[in-house]
Amino acid sequence: MDVRQKILAAAFGIALLGTIIELVRRRKLRVEYSWLWILAGVAILIVGLNYPLLEWITRLIGAGWTSSTLFFFGIFFVLALSLQFSVKISRLETEVKNLAQELALREPKIPK
Repeated sequence: MDVRQKILAAAFGIALLGTIIELVRRRKLRVEYSWLWILAGVAILIVGLNYPLLEWITRLIGAGWTSSTLFFFGIFFVLALSLQFSVKISRLETEVKNLAQELALREPKIPK
């Protein structure tokens, strides 16, 4: 792996981690959502700085090229994000339904 590619991967990983930490610090991103992003940033740093590890993972999963391995894990990351958001949306929909039902029971009935 070329030195420029390592520098670019390291810079991207550090920038991603810094952005996540700053978003959590400013309370624009909740800590419960940041774990997956922090994991992605650390993975980018590790793989970017240790190319033989990426080659080993590629051989382990039987992929033809290292880029295929990166795409595979990128798709896995997007699926994990989608699953996390689906669980959160489902929980919020249930909360909204319960709150609406509770509010309907509390409101006084006005005869017409």
